[in-house]
Amino acid sequence: MPKLTNISGTKAVKAFLKFGYKHIHTSGDHAILQKLGSPTLSIPLHKEVAQFLLKAQIKRADLTIQDFIKALK
Repeated sequence: MPKLTNISGTKAVKAFLKFGYKHIHTSGDHAILQKLGSPTLSIPLHKEVAQFLLKAQIKRADLTIQDFIKALK
């Protein structure tokens, strides 16, 4: 299984956008993403997003880590 490395919040948002999420607004330092029929995601726009937080958001979006890593490229 590929490893999920430390990535920035901006890169994470760009990856989620490839799966149909839309950046609705920014609240403080968090990007709020929505997709019809899926839960709303809140991604911190930090230099590095904690792996456990990123994994939790990937799971909420009903994605696999492998698919998410491919979307980062």
